[in-house]
Amino acid sequence: MLNSRRLILAHFWLAFVVFGLALVLGAWQMFIRSPLAHWISNPEWYYRSLTAHGTVMGYVFPTLVAMGFGYAISESALKQPLVGRRWAWAGFLMIVVGAVMAMIPVSMGLASVLYTFYPPLIGNPFYYVGVVLVVVGSWFWVALMSVNLYVWKRANPGEPVPFAMFANVAGSYLWGWTAVGAALELLFQIIPVAFGLRATIDAGLARIFFSWTLHAIVYFWLMPTYIAYYAIVPRSIGGKLYSDTMGRIAFILFLVVAMPIGIHHTFSDPQVGSAFKFIHSAFTSLVALPTLLTVFTICASVEIAGRLRGGRGAFGWLAALPWDNPIMLATAFSFVMLGFGGAGGLINMSYQLDESIHNTQWITGHFHLIFGGAIVIMYFAIAYDLWPHLTGRALDNFRLMRVQLWLWFIGMIVTTFPWHYVGILGMPRRMAYFDYADPALASEAMPVILSAFGGFLLLISGALFLIVLAGGQRAPQVKPEDYSFAMAVHPPTRLPAVLNGHLLWVSLMVALTITNYGFPIAQLAVRQDTSVPAFYVGVRK
Repeated sequence: MLNSRRLILAHFWLAFVVFGLALVLGAWQMFIRSPLAHWISNPEWYYRSLTAHGTVMGYVFPTLVAMGFGYAISESALKQPLVGRRWAWAGFLMIVVGAVMAMIPVSMGLASVLYTFYPPLIGNPFYYVGVVLVVVGSWFWVALMSVNLYVWKRANPGEPVPFAMFANVAGSYLWGWTAVGAALELLFQIIPVAFGLRATIDAGLARIFFSWTLHAIVYFWLMPTYIAYYAIVPRSIGGKLYSDTMGRIAFILFLVVAMPIGIHHTFSDPQVGSAFKFIHSAFTSLVALPTLLTVFTICASVEIAGRLRGGRGAFGWLAALPWDNPIMLATAFSFVMLGFGGAGGLINMSYQLDESIHNTQWITGHFHLIFGGAIVIMYFAIAYDLWPHLTGRALDNFRLMRVQLWLWFIGMIVTTFPWHYVGILGMPRRMAYFDYADPALASEAMPVILSAFGGFLLLISGALFLIVLAGGQRAPQVKPEDYSFAMAVHPPTRLPAVLNGHLLWVSLMVALTITNYGFPIAQLAVRQDTSVPAFYVGVRK
């Protein structure tokens, strides 16, 4: 039952259109930094493009996907019309206004500060205000998911919350809390300086606030992907979810341990003591638990599908899987990229090993392999699965879908593996220009060319994805069944309160965040000697 199709489609279409534009910028950046292109002579153009690309990909695109998918989950899983639809539209419009407001100064060269803001660099204040509007607009969704779950629980006392909605609300709470760090940085550190109310900024404190958001936001990006693993994949390939309980535990673990880990991004910052860096490194390793649990559960669920399709023996079920199904293909590719990306993340989280690849292209390769690879390819799968229910028209060009997914997978591998390699060689990230004629850099030229080629494969794949969705608008009219999610092998009839609600886990999330961030923030907040002069970007009159 999808009563809010226009609302959901608006979120998805805007998400994928801005994704396409940001993809063009990303491919251009890789090309002009490679030996294939002549240097553009003005590095500001590069950083302008990088800021736009990162802001759209980091804040606007995944937030819109999570919101649109979240509204679809709420109506389909709870089988009730969305409560607060007008507020949902208000949140969507706020994101549109915020995104436009942020991109105007970026396009004018007045806010080339990258999506991580990089204080003491200070851009045009309307860039930051635009980002704040995007975040506030998304908080409308956070509130609405909680309200809709409350309404359902009141009408169904004691009933198990449908798994997809349980996971969806967990993702919304994670985002609502992790965005607080960046909001504090913007409201109390950056925006007053951007408007000229102060001339100095505590860059160290600002970076700690942003680290509050910086890594947990990755798990917010992951939430729609993990929901698709559990709630879409088993159903779409003719199987069942191995364990509803294990899925709930995985999302609970994400909610609790994904937040107090961000300081591992500031291992080289002198403002944070070694003890807290070690604590965050230890907590980061705990994030592997819900991922390993998910890998086991989904592999078991996929095996069930293979055996139901006639697979026999230890591995015969693999051959019996529907490999021509785009959802199956996307899931396999996503797992491969998640494995490689997660392995690289083990280096990033290590207090000792991180020094060897800190601020190099290794980092770029790692997070693109996780976000652009494992996460985004499942965003494609979500759209392919949901589109007929939103438009009433079938997506029947499965061959083109498979080609699109293969190109995305190959393109992401070809793009990110060379980045890991040149990162080990010491190539710094976020540099606008490299002189490959220098003997010290000559060995990095060919890997960079390969990564640029991978970027163009991604661009082609992104274009094919939009073609598939747009082509579906002209496909024959169909009347799909109500949108549904995978059933568990043993559907729960009753659940303990801790597996059927979020209060305990949200309380632990908040408590751990305060424990792991409270002292570093308080220590810098009371000091008077840690601020530095702001450096303004762009022309100021």
